[in-house]
Amino acid sequence: MLNASDPWMEKARQYGQEQLFQFWDRLSAGEQDNLLAQIATIDFEQMHRLFHKSTDEVDWHSLAEKAEPPQAIRLSDAAPPFTAEAAMECGEQAIRAGKVAMILVAGGQGTRLGFDQPKGTFRIGPVSNRSLFAMHADSIRGTSRRYGVSIPMYVMTSPATDLATREYFEEHRNLGLGNDELHVFCQGTMPAVDATTGAILMESTSSLALSPDGHGGIVAALHQQKVLESARQRGIEHFFYAQVDNPLVRACDPLLIGYHLLAQSQMTTQVVSKRFATEKVGNVVAIHGRSHIIEYSDLPEAIANQAHSDGSLKLWAGNIAIHVLDLNFLESAATQNNGLPFHRALKSVPFVDAAGSLVKPSSPNAIKFERFVFDLLPLADRTIVVEGDAKEVFAPVKNADGAATDTPTHCRLALIAQHKRWLEKAGVSVSDLAKVEINPYWALDANEVQQKIQKPAEILVDTYFA
Repeated sequence: MLNASDPWMEKARQYGQEQLFQFWDRLSAGEQDNLLAQIATIDFEQMHRLFHKSTDEVDWHSLAEKAEPPQAIRLSDAAPPFTAEAAMECGEQAIRAGKVAMILVAGGQGTRLGFDQPKGTFRIGPVSNRSLFAMHADSIRGTSRRYGVSIPMYVMTSPATDLATREYFEEHRNLGLGNDELHVFCQGTMPAVDATTGAILMESTSSLALSPDGHGGIVAALHQQKVLESARQRGIEHFFYAQVDNPLVRACDPLLIGYHLLAQSQMTTQVVSKRFATEKVGNVVAIHGRSHIIEYSDLPEAIANQAHSDGSLKLWAGNIAIHVLDLNFLESAATQNNGLPFHRALKSVPFVDAAGSLVKPSSPNAIKFERFVFDLLPLADRTIVVEGDAKEVFAPVKNADGAATDTPTHCRLALIAQHKRWLEKAGVSVSDLAKVEINPYWALDANEVQQKIQKPAEILVDTYFA
């Protein structure tokens, strides 16, 4: 039993967080252990500092006024600093040498899809009905097969998805990956605090109101859970980073990795050209010679609409959350005293009141703190931006069918369209009524399709190449 002089109670009292123990005497021994374990993870000084820093907001308008287009390799470049051929060769050498691993960010649930499981388990294959996890696993396996090397995949979950994700992979025999190739690790959490008082909220009488610490939490998680250390021992030097909801990603894309290596970049970001000025994507920009991402909601419309004399957008580069990260750079970022900054989000968070009753607020009542991985960019001395063709690299699944963009239907159509292009390049005629899908373990790209299909053919019915 705890008493009033217990160190944790003293710590809570010191920072005005006595409410964390207000129900202690009515809890069972197991509930007390659970609550104390959660409290032991709190950095009370950090929470105090973050809440009272509320007036120190970033002046995004001032930053945006200084924003310039990023240093980038564009699809239209007539004389890029490195040729695609040189980049491909360099990237392939690194993969073949076992220096590259993949990080797949998979902490989200499919809430906006009306799907209450880890989003990675959502079935998206237009013919195969494979899950998002399976699509990425097959892409890794296809790359491993091509280059004759075992490529590890590090999957970051959240507390809400961790157990279900592990069970899914176990049930599906790791989707073909070896036990030494699949590594699941969980990101950290941060308590939600009352927006007015800074008091840490409780989800129940025996549990704090915790939420994932954002995709930027990956830096601390990689370090604290010894992922970086084990990867280094394996010979890994670079990580290819992608999010689970984009099955158009080519795992460990050798072209992007090659550009990263030739530029001696610490963090490389793939982007697409924005379709219109106010498109809801992060804007990759340069400010005082360093790369930054300004969220669309923070970019003043007048600045977003700035254009060159030919009508093209000045700030054209849209973030699609595909990066290549240097392991040494990640280690350095993880061990810096301040690390990545926390961002504040005002949210509606259910909590128990002083009587122990659950309150479900109808308006935002709490502040959540989270980190964003793109805040690594300004910490890097050397970065490069590489433009990708949106129809080849970006078809995320974010919204339920019926929404304007990023739905399962949009994604499936993008996959079918890409695979039709590959087949038609190989001399195959595909009926407009037929759906086609190519498993990347069968063929990673159009060139490999051409090698496997030796003579013209016609596809009239739905066909899955696996």
